[in-house]
Parts: sequence; C-alpha cells; structure tokens
Amino acid sequence: MPRSGEAARQRLLEAALELFTERGFDQTPVEAIAARAGVTERTFYRHFTDKREMFFGGEGELCDVLVRAVAAVPHAVKPLPALRAAFHESVPLFERNRPFTERGARLIAETPALEERSLAKRALLVSALTDALRARGVDARSAPLHAQVGMDTLAMATHRWMEDPSVPLGEQLDQAFRELRLAAAALK
Repeated sequence: MPRSGEAARQRLLEAALELFTERGFDQTPVEAIAARAGVTERTFYRHFTDKREMFFGGEGELCDVLVRAVAAVPHAVKPLPALRAAFHESVPLFERNRPFTERGARLIAETPALEERSLAKRALLVSALTDALRARGVDARSAPLHAQVGMDTLAMATHRWMEDPSVPLGEQLDQAFRELRLAAAALK
C-alpha cells in the first residue's frame, strides 16, 4: 500500500471518522489516527495541518470553483441568480464528497471546536463571494448581504439534500432559491 498521495489521505480520513465516532473528537490524538491508517504522524501532517482541518480540506477547492463560476456568469445577471448559477457549478464537488461530508456533519454538530472552525470557514467563503460579487460591479454595501444570503440558501439546500438524497442537490438549490424569492416578495 502506498504511504503517500491520495490513497494515504483517504485512509487518514476514514481512520479519523472511525476513531472520532468510537472515541470522540477530543479523545482521539493524531497519533491514533495515523496508526489506524497505517502511516506515520509525519505523513498525517503532510496532508493536514491539524485534525480539525480534516473536515474542511475541500473548502479551498469549493471557494475556487465558486469564485470562478461567479466570474463566468454574464454581468447582466443579478447577484442572487449569479450565485445560484455558481452554486450549480459546485454540485459535482458536493456529490463527490458526500460520503465523507455526511458522516462528518454529525461530528461537526457535536463538537464545539469543529463547529467553530466550520463557522470560520463559512465566513471565508462569504468573504470570497463578496469579493467576487464586487468584481462584477455589485456595490460594497449590498455585496456582503447577497453573499451571506446566498451561502445561507446553499446551506439550506445541502442540508435538505443530506436528509433526502432522493431529490438531487441541483433541484434542492432551485427550490431553496424559489423559497427565498417568495420570502423576499412577502417583504414588499
């Protein structure tokens, strides 16, 4: 079995999920994760800065996909529809990571350190989307609002998709944005 690369990374992720489920996040040291995965601690640290980051390794890729997708939407498209289009571009990434995300979501919800990191990572995504919207000409005052509302809508759609995978994530996104539009119309 190779000691580095994607195979080692996947073994580390699986080992961590198993151990966190068995022992709890706080009671599982990095050395135990590495031992269960059949690698050294040094190999662990080649792939992850710490055990909290194991749950958020895909955030950089997600951010890149979303920022590029927002930039690719024609400039005449308003901010929230532009975000919805960008989120649709990220669906394959969510689908690919679903097995890990689904199991990890429970641990994140149960572990304050992970929940805190999740909120920080989400704030970084909102900031990146804010910058992407501003680059499209959205004013500095409303770009953060659109980015935050958009991320909240994405979170709602992915949560629903995790609960009911029979409805594809793309459909969940469209439904969540329809509900957002109706809610905004009710404010008038």
